[in-house]
Formats: sequence, C-alpha cells, structure tokens
Amino acid sequence: MGLNLVLLGPPGAGKGTQAVRLARTWGIPHISTGTMLREAVKSDSELGRQVKAIIESGGLIDDTLITEVVRQRLALSDTAPGFLLDGFPRTVPQAEALDCFSGLKGSLVIVEIVLSEREVLRRLAARMICSECGVNAQDDEEFATCHDCGGALVLRADDAEAVVRNRLEVYHRQTVPLVEYYGARPTFVRVDGAQLVDHVTEAILASVSAARAR
Repeated sequence: MGLNLVLLGPPGAGKGTQAVRLARTWGIPHISTGTMLREAVKSDSELGRQVKAIIESGGLIDDTLITEVVRQRLALSDTAPGFLLDGFPRTVPQAEALDCFSGLKGSLVIVEIVLSEREVLRRLAARMICSECGVNAQDDEEFATCHDCGGALVLRADDAEAVVRNRLEVYHRQTVPLVEYYGARPTFVRVDGAQLVDHVTEAILASVSAARAR
C-alpha cells in the first residue's frame, strides 16, 4: 500500500531538509508547492498558463487553482508508491480537497514538526543559503560552503526578524487550523523539531511506522 505523507511545521522547522531525506528513504517523490508550480508553468498547459499569468502579475494562487495543480501532479505515475507533500495543504479547504482526491493509494499520514517561536527566530536569524544553487544549508552544519555544489553560503534575505514574524503570523493564521483538522486522526503524529537533524529523521521514521501499523 502506498505511503502518502503530508509534512507540516513552521518556517525554520527543517521541513525541506527532512523531506529530501524521507523521500529518498521511502523511494517516493518529494513534492513541494514551489516545484509543482514551476512544473505547471513549464508544461505550458492551460493550467500552467493560468498559473504563469497570476505569478507574473504578482497575484496569489487561490485554493482552487493550487488544488488543481496538486491533483494533476499526484495523477502522474511516479506517485504510485506514494508521495510526500511539502507546502500543501496550507489551509483547511485545501486539506478537505485532498481528502476527496480519487485514486490515492493508501491512507494519509500527517507529520507535524513542532518548534517553539523562540527557536524559529533563533534558527532563522542564522540560516544560510547557497549563493550558487539556492539550497538551504543543513540545520546543524557549520561550514562556509554548500554541501551540494561548493558555493558560498550567505544569509537568506527573507529571514530578517520582521519578515520571519510576519511569516509566523501567516502560518498560525492559516496552517495551525490544519492541526485541529487532522489532530484526531490515528495517522497524525507530532515530532520534536528542536533535536539534531538526524534525531528528527529517526523520530519521523519511527512515528510514521507506528502510525501505519494502527
């Protein structure tokens, strides 16, 4: 049975780092909102042209449109063994739509990586990104160069404290209700994101295994 997983957590919780590790371990595609939108635009389909027009005009992708982008992405053959969603759903209406998708193999496992606001601010104040390829530095790395391409690491421009606080406000307003939506399910699990990266990965693997056995 397929493993379908949704990863939740505030900015700075390490979702991107964990998603890459987990997708590789389970042999399922890591599907992020940004990647889906870029693929939709690149496809030059009618849906992709709609997305491109909204992005170029500076508008926001609404629930209906992003849900259709996700639906089409999950219909591709590489999701047969499952998928890992990072950045979707962001709202309860999106989650309700995901529950109604036809053709999903296996139940949905939801993992919330929990991190305090104080720890989010501390992490993001020092978060580095590669100036060449754009990948985030690993949370527990202390190197000056990218682990992927060797490019110089620089501070992320969107991690200034005022910007981070605004992102946290948006997260609490839009995404925290998802925890209430999913919280009563036996396949909803919480993991402490304040641990070392390897320990978070181990905790997620163990929690997901236990949730699937219920």
